[in-house]
Amino acid sequence: MRADRVFAYGAAAGLLGDHLLGDPRRGHPVAAFGRAAGAVEQLLWRDHRGWGALHTAVCVGGTVSLAAVATSALRPSRTASAALTAAATWAVVGGTSLAREAGVVARALEAGDIEAARARLPHLCGRDPQTLDADGIARAVVESVAENTSDAVVGALVWGGIAGVPGLLGFRAVNTLDAMVGHKSAKYRRYGWASARLDDVAGWPGARLTAVLATVAGGDPRGAVRAWRTDAPKHPSPNAGPVEASFAGALGVRLGGTLSYGGRVEHRPVLNGAGRAVAVPDIDRAVRLSRRVGWLALGVSVAGRLLLKGRKS
Repeated sequence: MRADRVFAYGAAAGLLGDHLLGDPRRGHPVAAFGRAAGAVEQLLWRDHRGWGALHTAVCVGGTVSLAAVATSALRPSRTASAALTAAATWAVVGGTSLAREAGVVARALEAGDIEAARARLPHLCGRDPQTLDADGIARAVVESVAENTSDAVVGALVWGGIAGVPGLLGFRAVNTLDAMVGHKSAKYRRYGWASARLDDVAGWPGARLTAVLATVAGGDPRGAVRAWRTDAPKHPSPNAGPVEASFAGALGVRLGGTLSYGGRVEHRPVLNGAGRAVAVPDIDRAVRLSRRVGWLALGVSVAGRLLLKGRKS
């Protein structure tokens, strides 16, 4: 079995494992990384960009180095290498957990239990749920499904295709650090700057591939392209913009607008203004689109790695 096929078989097995099993209930490797990163932060935190950059370098560099050592040690055995790739893929992608949490909120809204939906929403995103009605919660869920399709599935597969297991784990380390310290609070405005910027860079290719695949796999390719071209540049995030806009166009709904994070109100641009307001059934539609995008991303990443390895041989 050629080395480039190791990634193909391992990544497919890992994504299938996520589809069938979801995330582990206990001992999740990403949670272990988060605890380690938190311990490093306790040692290094200063209200200074340089110390934040060191934190990022230690956490991401350590993760990539360990993955590279493991990859090198197992390289003589193609079976063991494929198993490592499968385990890494299963650990870093989160498509099934994303779909499960979105489904829980959707079922609560369908039952008319808005308080249960509000209680569950923080599992998906950082919105202030008490400020949202049923339609607002549904919109928040669809936006979260779109953005996390890129962050929790496609981005990892792209970097896996580029750099194998170190790419898979490195991307998840960057993304996790951004969630921990990359937000613009008083504590992390300077310390988290490096993590936030690195996440923007690492997320760029996955976000664009997600937008392309949502356009291809959605129900309205023209609408997705139109929303991406017209509205994505208005979004404050360089990566969330293309993803959310393409999902909005593909699903024929409006996303964006006024939202609240941690008591702070933001007025974001409307994405796909020609679409209708999000309704509860659109949550399931977004989840189905997310799954299609994830499997297509696996195919693209595997094909890209085969092509890359073929050129080098």
